[in-house]
Amino acid sequence: MKDFLMKHWLRIAGVATGILAGYLYYYYVGCVSGTCPITSNPYRMMIYGAVMGYLLFDLFSRDKKHGKKEEIVHNNDKNIEK
Repeated sequence: MKDFLMKHWLRIAGVATGILAGYLYYYYVGCVSGTCPITSNPYRMMIYGAVMGYLLFDLFSRDKKHGKKEEIVHNNDKNIEK
């Protein structure tokens, strides 16, 4: 469990920040008439904020494996992976 938290601490912080930001947006801005589908309900706004926080903080995580190509260096007819 400790390894999981150490590996994903930035994403967890993003979700927590998004939940807080979503609730604060609902509380201070919100939708008074109730016709707004997302901002009229605090739970929906907190879920929306959590998703946005996760996506925003995931941009800064270091363990990016997708999009990385393996480079093969040829050295005296031996393949060495970098």
